[in-house]
Amino acid sequence: MNRIFRSTAIVSGMTLISRILGYLRDMVLAVTFGAGATTDAFFVAFRIPNFFRRLFAEGAFSQAFVPVFAEYREKHGRVALRDLLDHTAGALLLALTLVTLIGVLAAPWLIWVFAPGLAQADGRQELAAQMLRITFPYLLFISLTAMAAGILNSIGRFAIPAFTPVFLNLAMIAAALWGAPLFAEPVVALAWGVFLAGVLQLAFQIPFLVRAGLLPRPRFRRAHAGVRQIVRLMLPAILGTSVVQINLLVDTVIASFLVAGSISWLYFGDRFVELPLALFGIAIATVILPRLSGEHARADGAAYGRTLDWALRLALLVALPAAAGLIVLAVPILSALIQYNAFTEHDTRMAAMALAAYALGLPAFILIKVLAPGFFARQDTRTPVKIAVIAMLANMGLNVAFVLPWYLSGTPGAHAGLALATSASAYLNAGLLYRGLRREGIYHPGPVLPRFRLGLGSALAVMVALLVLLAPEWSQWTDWSAARRGAVLLGLIGAGAGSFLATLWIAGLRPRQFLLHDHA
Repeated sequence: MNRIFRSTAIVSGMTLISRILGYLRDMVLAVTFGAGATTDAFFVAFRIPNFFRRLFAEGAFSQAFVPVFAEYREKHGRVALRDLLDHTAGALLLALTLVTLIGVLAAPWLIWVFAPGLAQADGRQELAAQMLRITFPYLLFISLTAMAAGILNSIGRFAIPAFTPVFLNLAMIAAALWGAPLFAEPVVALAWGVFLAGVLQLAFQIPFLVRAGLLPRPRFRRAHAGVRQIVRLMLPAILGTSVVQINLLVDTVIASFLVAGSISWLYFGDRFVELPLALFGIAIATVILPRLSGEHARADGAAYGRTLDWALRLALLVALPAAAGLIVLAVPILSALIQYNAFTEHDTRMAAMALAAYALGLPAFILIKVLAPGFFARQDTRTPVKIAVIAMLANMGLNVAFVLPWYLSGTPGAHAGLALATSASAYLNAGLLYRGLRREGIYHPGPVLPRFRLGLGSALAVMVALLVLLAPEWSQWTDWSAARRGAVLLGLIGAGAGSFLATLWIAGLRPRQFLLHDHA
């Protein structure tokens, strides 16, 4: 197994552990708190620091920091690299402290901006503001964690950053099971779980930075050239990342005016789509960004193209069957994993609509994660921003087109229109990114074997037909015990995956055809 494939497998493996615990977390949340007014309030309070986290940390900062880190490592030596890390950490810490203080003080106003519809129900807005004051410092800790992850990823230590999210899941599970009974309003325990998770995730990565000799000692100097370069790259990247987050904000605002539970249904639907997105899309993107950045710094255009081509083919190989499986098995997945106690059959039906709508866009979500590094590694953050703005405007228009008629008709499930609009705009985003890479001569597709197209199409058709044939009726799921639901779901997933892989093998496709050989 070659180096980049092994690195992707490591990230996927660690992410799988985290996501399994994430599903356990969501199961505990659903069973304990259900999908209603108080859980809506918590998800809003949790989404706001996540909005800023993705703005400052995993989004714009990581996209700008990793290419500059790679450039300093290749061209300027270790002393200059350490100086860059120290001053970047100082600038990031100062900015995040100010943003965190403002966020805590302005919590009621932020709740009104992000979810004005919560004011329609007594107490929801005040409860959300109370929890936001607790969750907002998570932004400070997780953004510093993202910088640590960027350093470790850039030196090939992928496992530690990929494992770090486990602590968020463990902290929230502990808060739900043991912390909730200690509070007058049990859901507030989840907010403290988020706060604790931020501290734990940062603390976990520090020893590995020390061992690598790359633990930053925060210093601040306005004129530092490397920091200014990162900031210059971040500005358009912030706009681009904010486009995605603005879409989520618009979705939350609209959902807050829909029936109680809509925000929670969208959350649970989105969470189940995030597993394949994280396992494959984010894992591939995490691995190829440092590699592409290094190939660009060495002016190795041929290797750059091979890396992108490999990533795109692997992305399609996993995204298409994952999307098809989630759509067909939306109800079984939710029934088996979270339809217990406070999470009702109606909640499952509504969340399944959101899950299927999000799953339709999964291939596009993964392709965006893979295509965008093709620009970021070249320190071009402007082009993806322009494309993201177009997709954002399209998403807003589609929100109105899909949700308003649904809502006015009085038919249950208007929230699924938001998920469907998100999926449709993602295909526009991915298509424009691909066209941009081709138009600028950055990417030239390699030869595609006819058996790849034929094998992939046949494998998808066989898998979907088998799952439709084997999937039990809705009424059976609700009558079964938890153990039987889980066993049947695992059997369906195994049958679907087995039929897909067997059909690929019969079509002549072998694992070695998806390896990317190292030329560095």
